Amino acid sequence: MEYQKFKAILNKEIFEESKPKLIENIAKYPGRYIGLFRPTKPKTKIIQNLLQSHEIRFGNAFEILIEEYLRQNDFSIINKKLHNNNANLMIDQCFSKDNTVYFIEQKLRDDHDSSKKRGQIQNFENKLNEMLKIYNEVNLVGIFYFLDPELKKNIKYYKDEIYRMKSDYGVKLHLFYGGELFSFLKLNGVWEEILVYLKKWKTEL
Repeated sequence: MEYQKFKAILNKEIFEESKPKLIENIAKYPGRYIGLFRPTKPKTKIIQNLLQSHEIRFGNAFEILIEEYLRQNDFSIINKKLHNNNANLMIDQCFSKDNTVYFIEQKLRDDHDSSKKRGQIQNFENKLNEMLKIYNEVNLVGIFYFLDPELKKNIKYYKDEIYRMKSDYGVKLHLFYGGELFSFLKLNGVWEEILVYLKKWKTEL
């Protein structure tokens, strides 16, 4: 991918709508930013809100970036929406190549508390169940993926749960951090390019 495209995706997804959305929220819900029972001043709360929004949008931007890398490397992108009786589920990445269908539950970093980690695994298992209604387990690969390789707070828990699901469902399942995903998909040089581009983008902010 060209750096300018990489940069444009990050900037659009993170910054383009964050300030207008924040202003809209302040107008609609001023009580979230002012009041005696707020330990921070309005300006501090607004900055905190904006930074949290950027963090969430950064994760969303990387879903788009990784899909673009997959597309550029001849993977076929599949519809991410799943429908079950209770709710609509959205898969972070869903694609195929050589008669194999892959789905990825993609997170920024593994630093969650115990209740959040259990919820994430349950969410992954729900999506696995729905995928098995559509695709044969022989042709299906599920991946639980963390973008940041530096944080692995719950790695033992996730490994145990992935192993359990592999045994229960007979599906090929993997837990990956950072560049491991791209090595598995044989996308040589992509992770290295992402790291170089990220460093360059951060220096330009």
